[in-house]
Amino acid sequence: METLAFNTIFIGTTEKQHPMSEGIATPRKKRPKEIAVIIESCTGCAGSPACVPYCPVAECMYWVEDPDHPPFGHIEVDAKLCIGCKKCVSKGPDGAFLDGCPWDAIEMVPTEEVEALIGEKMPI
Repeated sequence: METLAFNTIFIGTTEKQHPMSEGIATPRKKRPKEIAVIIESCTGCAGSPACVPYCPVAECMYWVEDPDHPPFGHIEVDAKLCIGCKKCVSKGPDGAFLDGCPWDAIEMVPTEEVEALIGEKMPI
């Protein structure tokens, strides 16, 4: 198993700032097999993130300012809102490059691993 260096896995406990994903605001209907997790290489694309517009869930992806180096920051994913659609990642089948994160800073992690890291079970 590959070890990933996550920024943090947020579960709706931080103040969400813009830019932020827009889209459906209804609760997810089924438990995703994988959840998008931002790794340390996220640069936030200098405040104009490439991944956020692809997320179809309102307030799932959002900006987190770096308090030590404003105005810099990075993007985070709310694990309780992510539907696992993979629209934010750049890796397609057979290594094809797709739209989404140009830095490969988003990993799709099995839901069970995310639950183990945060110490709680994901809602549906």
